[in-house]
Amino acid sequence: MVTAGDDRLVLMGAPGSPYTRKMVALLRYRHIPYAVLWGGHQNPPPGLPQPKVKLLPTFYFPNSDGGIEAVVDSTPITRRLEQDYSGRRVIPEDPVIAFLNELIEDYADEWLTKAMFHYRWYFEADRDNAGPLLVYWSVPTLEAADAQKMADMFSKRQTERLYVVGSNDVTASTIEASYLRFIDLLDALIQHAGYVLGARPSSADFAIYGQLTQLAIIEPTSATLTRARSARVRAWLDRMEDLSGVEPVESDWFTPEQAAVRLKPLLSEIGRVYLPFLKANAAAVAAGEPDFRTNIDGQVWQQPTFPYQAKCLQHLLQTAEAVPDSAKNDLKEIFSGTGCEELVT
Repeated sequence: MVTAGDDRLVLMGAPGSPYTRKMVALLRYRHIPYAVLWGGHQNPPPGLPQPKVKLLPTFYFPNSDGGIEAVVDSTPITRRLEQDYSGRRVIPEDPVIAFLNELIEDYADEWLTKAMFHYRWYFEADRDNAGPLLVYWSVPTLEAADAQKMADMFSKRQTERLYVVGSNDVTASTIEASYLRFIDLLDALIQHAGYVLGARPSSADFAIYGQLTQLAIIEPTSATLTRARSARVRAWLDRMEDLSGVEPVESDWFTPEQAAVRLKPLLSEIGRVYLPFLKANAAAVAAGEPDFRTNIDGQVWQQPTFPYQAKCLQHLLQTAEAVPDSAKNDLKEIFSGTGCEELVT
């Protein structure tokens, strides 16, 4: 347990949580002192508050009253860290590149996680692999028989929840094809500059990394596919784990002109699958519908509505609206023909 007077930032997380892995790697890169408590909300650390929504990672920030507040949601936490800690920033200053970072991070957090959940629980071999790992990541001292009982219960519950993220027999091929295309796109970006938005890591890189720590390493089916598709991507993950030695400079970011060329294929993939999902989900939420059905990439997509992801679309639209007019014109040009045009008006 972290002791009194320790200036490290405390968080609770789990190795099987892509958002935990995202944030731990980001903290390392930014040289922010931290202490990670491995566990989960079924066995929370004593003496620390519970968040309103029990998600991982949970950060424990000191508040103005001298107490501690429990905070979740990696994206706003990342922005909070940008304000609280100087240097080695992961949000570009250029408004064009900053918005592209916002969009790609959102895609990683909210669309790639569908692939993560799908590959973890859709196939039997992956279920058998994930169940015990999730138990031992949280409670490594359990007897094997007790751990297996917990793993079986957890696996059954998670498999029954596949439909919540949109993974089912109807959508499986769409999720899997989109994931493989993404690996090809990431391979090309890494080969060109090392990271998604240039020669230094962004919050979008860390969001992608978090999802791929599971997809490309832990889940047997997707890990095998990823290795066969791109040894470069698999190797990139090992480097992303600890970028504390990278010395970034401002000129490492893409310029808007470079982004227009380099990011067009990835933005087209986002416009192909993620934006249609966001729009259909938001319309269903606004109409009070419990679920929705649409077409994504020429295939039927059906799932329950997800209010949080309706907020994601709203946030993207509001963020785009706040972009200076000159930057909006650049974004419109970059988005032309990608399917992302409606984000900027």
